[in-house]
Amino acid sequence: MASEGKFKSQFPPPIQPRRSHGRLNSLPRSAPPGGPVVAEQGRQRMADDGLDVSWPPEHAGLGHPLCEYSQEEVGRELGLHGPLRLRSRPHLLGPGRLPNGLRRRALTLLGQGRPSPGPELPHSPSPSPRESGHGNTAKIEPFYPMASLVYFQFTFAAITMILLAGSVLGRMNIRAWMAFVPLWLVFSYTVGAFSLWGGGFLFHWGVIDYSGGYVIHLSSGIAGFTAAYWVGPRLKSDRERFPPNNVLLMLAGAGLLWMGWSGFNGGAPYAANIDASIAVLNTNICAATSLLVWTSLDVVYFKKPSVIGAVQGMMTGLVCITPGAGVVQSWAAIVMGILSGSIPWFTMMILHKKSTLLQKVDDTLGVFHTHAVAGLLGGLLTGLLAEPVLSNLILPIPNSRGAFYGGSGGVQLLKQLVAALFVIVWNVVSTTAILLAIRLFIPLRMPEEELAIGDDAVHGEEAYALWGDGEKYDPTKHGNWHGLSYGEQILPSGFVNGARGVTINL
Repeated sequence: MASEGKFKSQFPPPIQPRRSHGRLNSLPRSAPPGGPVVAEQGRQRMADDGLDVSWPPEHAGLGHPLCEYSQEEVGRELGLHGPLRLRSRPHLLGPGRLPNGLRRRALTLLGQGRPSPGPELPHSPSPSPRESGHGNTAKIEPFYPMASLVYFQFTFAAITMILLAGSVLGRMNIRAWMAFVPLWLVFSYTVGAFSLWGGGFLFHWGVIDYSGGYVIHLSSGIAGFTAAYWVGPRLKSDRERFPPNNVLLMLAGAGLLWMGWSGFNGGAPYAANIDASIAVLNTNICAATSLLVWTSLDVVYFKKPSVIGAVQGMMTGLVCITPGAGVVQSWAAIVMGILSGSIPWFTMMILHKKSTLLQKVDDTLGVFHTHAVAGLLGGLLTGLLAEPVLSNLILPIPNSRGAFYGGSGGVQLLKQLVAALFVIVWNVVSTTAILLAIRLFIPLRMPEEELAIGDDAVHGEEAYALWGDGEKYDPTKHGNWHGLSYGEQILPSGFVNGARGVTINL
C-alpha cells in the first residue's frame, strides 16, 4: 500500500539487541543513521574531554521511566487508599507495601531474567546487579545497566500484586497474604511474563503485549477475582454501604498514577526513541478519551458526574492502551479510549448488578472490571488495530499487523484471543492451587471479631487520628474500640466505628 510505504519511511529500521562490554567504538558503523550513532559520537567527545562514559546517555531511555514508574506505585497505593472505608486504611499498607520486599526478593533471586525481552535472556537468568555494575562488564544495548532492567521488571511485578490486593482488601488474613505473594509471583506472574515477554511460546508466536495489558492487568484482575472467591466476602454491612474516606486523596493518587503511566508504557522499548514517544502520546490520548466517555455515561445514566467515576474511566483507558501503546496510531488510541470508557462502565454499572456470579464474589475495588475487562479489551483491540510498521519494530514475526489492515491481520487477532485465554486459565488454576495450599496452614480470612472492628484490630494503629493534636486516646472520651468484639458498646445502625472506636455518623 502506498500509504504504508509513506508511513514506513518515517521510521528507522529496528536495532536488534546485542551484547557489548562497555567499550567505545563497539557500535558497528553500518548501523542506521541517527540514534545510537549520534550518541556514540557524543560519547567519544565526552571521552576526549576526560568524562566518564561507562554508561552512555541512552541510559535515560530506561532511567527516566524507572523514576516515573516508581512514582506510579505510590500513586496506585494512594488511589486505593482513598475509596476504602476509614477502618480499612492501615490494612491497605499491609497488602500494598509490606510484602513489597517479598515481591522484590523473589523476583530478583528467582525470576529476574525470565520476564525480560530480548533474544539472549531466555537462555539463562539475568546476571545479578553486582555482575553488571560498572566498566567493562556485560550489558545489553541500547546501553543500560542490567541493574536497571532488573529493577524495571520487578516494579512490574510489584504493581501487579498491588492491583491484585485491591480485590481482597478488608478481610484477607495478612499472614496468608504474605505467604501468597511470593508463591503467586513465582508460579503465576513469572509464567505469564516469560511467555509473553521473555522469549516464551507466545512471544515467538507473535502475540502483542506491548507493556503488560495481559501480563499485569488481565492476570491481576483474574487472579484477584479468583482470590476474592476463595477468601469470601466482607461483612454484609461493609458491602451494603461502602463510602470512600477521602476522595481528594484518591485524586492525588490518580494524578501520580497517570503521570507514572508515561514511564510505564514509555519505558517499554528500553530506549528514548520514536516508539517510546508514540507510546506516551497514545497513553494520554486514550486515558483522556476514556475519562470523558465514562463521565458522560455517568451524567446520562445517573444524572450527575462522579469524581470516582472519572478516575475509573481514566484507569480503564490507561489499562486498555497498555498492550498496544506503541503499535497503534493515535486515531486508534481514540477508538480504544471510547470503548474502554464504555464497555467496562457497562460491566461494572449494569452487568454487575444482574450477574449472580459477580454479585457473589466480593471484588472490593472492582479490579475485575477496571483491569481484567479493560486489559482483555485492549489486547483484542491491539490485534485489530496494530499498525504494520510499528508492529514489525517489536515483534519477531515479519509482516505482523492488525486485522484492520488486512492481509494476515485476522491471524493476529486470533493470536491475541488465544493468549488471553491462556492467561485467564493459568491464573485461575494457579491462584486456586496456591490459596488452597495456604489454607491448609493459615486461615485465609481475618477472624470475624476483627472484621467487625476493622483493620485497626490487625495493626493496632489507625491511619487517621480523629482527636485533637497532642491529645492522647481516652476510651471514656473517644469510645472503646473493643466495644463491638466484646459487647461493651452497642452502636446504632446509623453509625460506624472509626479509628479506635470513634463513632462517625454516616
